[in-house]
Amino acid sequence: MRFPVYFLLAYALSLSAPAAAFVHPGLLHTAADFARVRNKVNAQAEPWLTGFQKLTSNSHSAITYRARPQATVYRGLGSPENYSILYNDLAAAYALCLRWKITGDTTFADAAAAIINGWSSTLKTIGGTSDRFLAAGLYGYQFANAVEMLRTYAGWSSGDFAAAKSLLLNVFYPMNHDFLVNHNGARIDHYWSNWDLCNMCSALSIGVATDNATIFNEAIDYFYVGAGNGAINHTVWKLYPAEGLGQLQEAGRDQGHTTLSVGLLVAFAQMAYNQNVDLFAHDDNRILKGAEYAAKYNLGYDVPYTTYKNCDVTQTVVSNNSRGDMRPIWELPYNHYVKIKGLRAEFTAAYAEKVRSAGGGAEGGGGDYGPNSGGYDQLGYGTLMYSVQSHH
Repeated sequence: MRFPVYFLLAYALSLSAPAAAFVHPGLLHTAADFARVRNKVNAQAEPWLTGFQKLTSNSHSAITYRARPQATVYRGLGSPENYSILYNDLAAAYALCLRWKITGDTTFADAAAAIINGWSSTLKTIGGTSDRFLAAGLYGYQFANAVEMLRTYAGWSSGDFAAAKSLLLNVFYPMNHDFLVNHNGARIDHYWSNWDLCNMCSALSIGVATDNATIFNEAIDYFYVGAGNGAINHTVWKLYPAEGLGQLQEAGRDQGHTTLSVGLLVAFAQMAYNQNVDLFAHDDNRILKGAEYAAKYNLGYDVPYTTYKNCDVTQTVVSNNSRGDMRPIWELPYNHYVKIKGLRAEFTAAYAEKVRSAGGGAEGGGGDYGPNSGGYDQLGYGTLMYSVQSHH
């Protein structure tokens, strides 16, 4: 496959951008983000105040939350599944970190640190069926986000920070890398895009949290030219220029996984953006075209569809299974593309409003969208954390 010179130049520049030094905190949120949200909540400004109330009403954000770390996390039928313990604990670590950053109350930081320290000193392996790679990806990136926020807490010891980084580098990352390279021994197009995307999110976030540019660049590289379905031209694989839409790789499968891919794609782009690598803008906003496609169809409109084939399936129609899925993922692309970039994103904006309204005025977080893994695949609280005043 050959790429035009301008593409390769932009690609090379994007890889070199973070090499000098990583921005900290610099995954889903930066210091400027925390300052903005803190000021808005203190001023009782909307929608931030409602977003904060959504956070504080979630039981995972309670100071009394207690972790239940396990030596082995299992995901996949045929194994003694216990991965729900990990995703609940990570939802709590994230929510508690947000409460600390916004209020300045260090008791929330202490509670979050207790969760991370417990897992850092206990977890040794991630096991199960092939689904273990989903666990390594989804929970690796969530764990790294909590670590990245806690790194600025004076009450978190250097030894505890080192233990958390060791867990990321020795348990999560090797599985992320192995999956992206070997795909569990399967044909390259066998695994759906969300499998690659969650492992890309984990690798990228671990690169930042551990100050490892090689790992960070591996994830960025995969976004551009990876062989699997997480690469951008495979995830948003068919463009419809007249409509400004991009068909997603999982669109013929079901809408729950299609919107999961959107959520992971925009989280990946946000974390890269906070390290001065703008993937949102890549290829004339290709991510936005995918988000608009998913949002339009899930809002009840018709979308164009091209038959999708891989080594396992031939899908001739867009799937209406789980159509209308309510993942808390839309505030991020809406605010980035519309409020920050000044672009049109009609359906993404409408979906953000739909999820916001269903939540009483704000996107929620872990546990607000069901007790199963799908409710915890994304960290959420987008109304609180991503809402900005228009830059245009």
